[in-house]
Amino acid sequence: MYQHAAYRFRGVPVHDSTDEFDYESLIAACRRQDAKALRQLYERDAGYLLGVAQRIVRDRQLAEDVLHDAFVSIWTQAATFDATRGSGRGWLFSIVRHQALNTVRRRSKEVDADEETLDAHMHADTSSLPTSFSLGADPLMRGRLAGCLDRLDGPRRASILYAYLDGCSHSEIAERLRSPLGTVKAWVRRGLQSLRECME
Repeated sequence: MYQHAAYRFRGVPVHDSTDEFDYESLIAACRRQDAKALRQLYERDAGYLLGVAQRIVRDRQLAEDVLHDAFVSIWTQAATFDATRGSGRGWLFSIVRHQALNTVRRRSKEVDADEETLDAHMHADTSSLPTSFSLGADPLMRGRLAGCLDRLDGPRRASILYAYLDGCSHSEIAERLRSPLGTVKAWVRRGLQSLRECME
């Protein structure tokens, strides 16, 4: 039942104020398997908690998965909430944060240097590269660009695609590739230079 209840709540409404909202009573109601109470908690804080998760996992879809799993935990672990140890909202925050950190740790163990994304980028559509490499609908030119990208070594290619397909900042790329910021900047700069030279 808890999975069914949680799966229905995929929207992310945002409520900034916590005035007159009784988190503790709703958590107690969840302990009694009151699905309406879970819905109220979700509708109240889903937007805020999604933001918490996204800041940790740095991926919107992954953050949504974290949020879902966290609300399953809220539903199943409501009996563990102790109002003498903290507020109800703080408890929700701690569950989401714990779930997000566990997700990051698990992915770190499973994927060295984000190999799944690197592999996807190796087969990425290059039509979304920046204006300086915009090739319109010309398949020949797109093919040339793809060939030039294939000539780049793995880190340079990944850095270029993270930057221009995913819109990542240099700092975010450094985190994903587990490399120094200065090194990532050099990869992007040299990669772009190599692409320009190859396309000329």
